[in-house]
Amino acid sequence: MPAYDLACLRAFRTALRDCFDRRADALFELGDALLAGDTVTSLPHLSLHAAHRRGWGSLYDALSAGRIDVPVLRTVLSQYAASQSQRVYAVDLSVWPRCDAEASPERGFYYHPSRHSAGQPIVAGWAYQWLAQLSFTRDSWTTPLDVRRIHPRENANMMAVEQIRGLESRRPAGGVPLFVFDAGYASAQLTQALIATPVAILVRLRADRCFYADPPPATPSPKGGRPRTHGAKFSCTDPATWPSPTAEHVVADEQYGRVHVRAWSGLHPKQQAHPGRGTRKPRPIVRGTVVLVEVSRLPARPYSPQVLWLWWAGPGTPDLDLLWRAYVRRFDLEHTLRFCKQSLGWTTPRVRHPEQADRWTWLVMAAYTQLRLARSWVADRRLPWDRPLAQSKLTPSRVRRALSAHLPMVGTPASAPKPCGRSPGRPKGSRSGRAMRYPALKKAA
Repeated sequence: MPAYDLACLRAFRTALRDCFDRRADALFELGDALLAGDTVTSLPHLSLHAAHRRGWGSLYDALSAGRIDVPVLRTVLSQYAASQSQRVYAVDLSVWPRCDAEASPERGFYYHPSRHSAGQPIVAGWAYQWLAQLSFTRDSWTTPLDVRRIHPRENANMMAVEQIRGLESRRPAGGVPLFVFDAGYASAQLTQALIATPVAILVRLRADRCFYADPPPATPSPKGGRPRTHGAKFSCTDPATWPSPTAEHVVADEQYGRVHVRAWSGLHPKQQAHPGRGTRKPRPIVRGTVVLVEVSRLPARPYSPQVLWLWWAGPGTPDLDLLWRAYVRRFDLEHTLRFCKQSLGWTTPRVRHPEQADRWTWLVMAAYTQLRLARSWVADRRLPWDRPLAQSKLTPSRVRRALSAHLPMVGTPASAPKPCGRSPGRPKGSRSGRAMRYPALKKAA
């Protein structure tokens, strides 16, 4: 066991304890119970673990009355981020379903792939946008650095811009970071909002999009008129409209076979939703690079692969080999979100208020960070039917299983609980009344 790695984990736990302003010890021991337990079935079950030395009452009190210094916690997470030669990040939205929680405010309607309401994949709940650093190692580990709850009336694209700017203010300068987005984000809106920030973005596009090149130089006309804004049309579904690519890259990959990447720079879309809409002003021109990725096969998939269209914008020229590999590694964030939901129980508690959900979300992110810091020195503890894994191949579930036995050796900065006597409870004859009902908010067209 390297002493440096153990000291790093202890230093992070001490810094994490300092980020809790109110109900600090109860919040910290709730996080330790989350690390020491197995699959989280409910919050009261976490109070039965040895790491949680308090009663279940303090557990509920920590989520309802606790307070976390979120800006300081974001700085701590950035300080303990993994060191990578290439700064590649992923931004993705995940939904906490709360369909039947009529007493919970600030719920909205969101798409959910596995749950359905009235036959439609739409659920009511809270949406959280995660930002994590990616690694080019073939594993399921990421480095979550920020998470924010998006109000139903807020714009996810503008929230992503705020997260990117906040991360750049906390991270040391050096190089141009790349932020990868999945389909559903507005590529032109992100590009226009981040034009003054030295970052690059990579957004997945629909396969039926159309773009336009710059028009040819205007010639004087006796009739006058407004000069042309759009040039030749570039349709993703019509190869006849594709000009010669400005950059091309071909590589043989072990997983995907022959990878062919083509890029066309200087293209722009026709924006329908822009800040000057309805003012009769010309639409803003947002230029970027359209990238086409074609592979010969997919790993462990019997069907033929489809083409992948991407939008890149940023300073300099794009590295085509980096772009397609960065988008492939974006799926590691989905593995992280699945582990947080299924193993760490991120969406399991039935809390009423969104502020309680925010505190629980930060505790889940802090627990995942501790698992990542302990990954290099814990030993594999497998079940009889588990396949042996090397030290560098341990999954988050294996690390959590091993770290639960070493938590007493790591130590805790939380103070021991002090007995305060028996609570008098609710006064006899008092009634709390019916909780206020809040309808789920729907975005306007």
